[in-house]
Amino acid sequence: MNARLFAAVFGTQARKLMSYRADFWLTAVVTFFVEFSVVYFLWTSIYRSSGVSTVAGMSLNAMLLYYVAALLLGKIVRGQERDLTISTEIYEGTLTRYLLYPSNYFGMKYAEHLGLMVPAIVEMLLFGVAAMFVVRPGSAGDISAATIAMTVVSVVAANFLQFALLFPIQAVGFWADNVWALLVMYRFVSQMLGGLFLPLNLFPEWSQPIVDLLPFKYLYYAPATTLLGQTGTSEWLKGLAITLAWSAIAALAGRLVWKRGTLQYTGVGI
Repeated sequence: MNARLFAAVFGTQARKLMSYRADFWLTAVVTFFVEFSVVYFLWTSIYRSSGVSTVAGMSLNAMLLYYVAALLLGKIVRGQERDLTISTEIYEGTLTRYLLYPSNYFGMKYAEHLGLMVPAIVEMLLFGVAAMFVVRPGSAGDISAATIAMTVVSVVAANFLQFALLFPIQAVGFWADNVWALLVMYRFVSQMLGGLFLPLNLFPEWSQPIVDLLPFKYLYYAPATTLLGQTGTSEWLKGLAITLAWSAIAALAGRLVWKRGTLQYTGVGI
C-alpha cells in the first residue's frame, strides 16, 4: 500500500474522532472515572476485608497501578472498539468501492485502526498523569526510559495483533448477516485471558503455561507489566516473538477467509 495513502487514511480517521471535542472528552473522562472507581473501591475493599497487605505478591498500590496501566494501554491496543466496520461494509455492500480502488484493503483498514489509537494516546497521557495523584508509583513500579521504550514496541505489536485477530472474525460477514455475537465472545475471552479483568498472576499455576502460549496475554498484561518494570529483557523478547508469530498466523487466516469470501461476494447490500 502507498505510504502517502496510508498516512492520509490514518490522519483522516484520527481527525474524525477528535473533531467532536465535547463528546470525546465527556466520553473519555466518564469512562475512565467509572472504570478506575470500580477497580479502586473493589480492590481497596478486598485488601481491607482480607486483612492482608499483598495479593499474589502485589500490594494495593501495585494492584491499582497495574490496572491504570492495563486500562490505558488497553485503550491504545483496542482503539475505539469500532469492531463492526468490516462486517458492516460486507453486509451493506459498500465493500464494493474498496475492491475497485487500486489499493490493499487490509492495509487501508489497518490505517484506520491505527487512527483509532490517537484519542487513546491522548487519554493515556492525560489520565496516566492524573492517576499518579491517587496511586504512588514509586512504591509499586519501576518505570524508566527503557521500560517506556519497550512498552511502545509492545503496544504497536499488540495493536497489530488485535487487528489481525479481529479481521477473520469480521470476514465471517461474507456468510453471516451478523457477527456481533462472535465479536462479543472474542472481547470477553481476550480481556479475561489478556489480564484486563484480573492480573494473570492471579490465575492458577497450572494455567500459566497455557496462558503464555495464547495470544491474549500480549494484548494487555504484557505491555502493562513491561511499563511497570516487571518484565525482564529476555522475557520481553520472548513475548514479542510470540506476539509476532500469532500476528502472522492471524493475518494468514484473515487472508484465506478474505479470498474465500470475496469469491462469493455479490455487493448487493441490504
